[in-house]
Amino acid sequence: MTTRTTQTIVRFPAPFMLLGFDAAQPAGDYRVDQDEELLEVSSRLAWKRVGAFVHLPAIGVDGQTHQMAPIDPTDLDAVLEKDR
Repeated sequence: MTTRTTQTIVRFPAPFMLLGFDAAQPAGDYRVDQDEELLEVSSRLAWKRVGAFVHLPAIGVDGQTHQMAPIDPTDLDAVLEKDR
């Protein structure tokens, strides 16, 4: 199966909490990697999102460590929708 990873910048205007995080993350811009699998439906190609990772800390924040935390794509969508 063919997969791809796309990277986007997501802006959180307020502190946010995602499942699996120990504490709320501060407002800011974050890099998010989304993994997708290619689906072959009839004669069309489509991509299905199967995973996501958020890069911590936020862009422009100095930190001792940098990490990629796995997040559920639907949880990310829900938090972003709540902030709109």
